[in-house]
Amino acid sequence: AVVSTQSTGMERYVCSCEINMSIKVEFIRLKSYSNTASTGEVHVIGLSDLTCLTGKDVLIVEDIIDTGKTMTKALKLIEEYKPNSVQCASLLLKRTPLSCGYVPEFIGFSCADEFVVGYGLDYNEFYRDLPHIGVINEDGIKAFAE
Repeated sequence: AVVSTQSTGMERYVCSCEINMSIKVEFIRLKSYSNTASTGEVHVIGLSDLTCLTGKDVLIVEDIIDTGKTMTKALKLIEEYKPNSVQCASLLLKRTPLSCGYVPEFIGFSCADEFVVGYGLDYNEFYRDLPHIGVINEDGIKAFAE
């Protein structure tokens, strides 16, 4: 996670609305996939000191909830630092029989049980920059397999 010392778009928006609220944005990355399969392990990349979450109201903004296992593990990790509250907003919630049952508090859209890429979603760090979300085909998978 990267600690941002510059004003973010969210901070500028809150200030422009004259909302009396202090916002701090932190970034961490969770990685649990290799190719199209979950590794079963959650790797936290970034913010090395999560003590900044103690006593805070935390909103996790996620791109996709697949099986829910990664988010469940991340929530357990975050809870160790005793935040005041934790909620999750996800752009996508995958409809999969492999779901552990976790459902975020805020959901943009649900999607079919297929591997999707684009608009920030990647396959082995590729396709993240697509300006739309789409299902990756077998040729795309083969081209960038690890």
